[in-house]
Amino acid sequence: RFEGVDERIIDARGLEEMSIGDFVLSGGEIAALALIDACVRLIPGVMGEEASGVEESFEAGLLEYPHYTRPRDFEGRAIPEILLSGDHARIAKWRHEQALALTRARRPDLLAPLLAPQTGDASRRR
Repeated sequence: RFEGVDERIIDARGLEEMSIGDFVLSGGEIAALALIDACVRLIPGVMGEEASGVEESFEAGLLEYPHYTRPRDFEGRAIPEILLSGDHARIAKWRHEQALALTRARRPDLLAPLLAPQTGDASRRR
């Protein structure tokens, strides 16, 4: 295992360094796979359904809402009735509220740009 990349190679080749987060990995393979996956999923057709790439965590600046599958009841925990109602407007509202609550609890740092006063700088808006 090596500690990083020789700085001379970075300088000589004009390479751009990227970070996938504030943590240490045992090697560069996992980081490389994460970057490859993040790029490949942008290629049309890779994700199967086109909406899959739009309705993801961070797309609206929030973490993703909770997901549920079958069975309807798992060890006494039921799927929220709203999701079984068929009322798409109420389901969308529930999903947004859940995404906001999860973001507030787990990643409050993501809310700062959303709560910042709107200025003329469109890059800060989501």
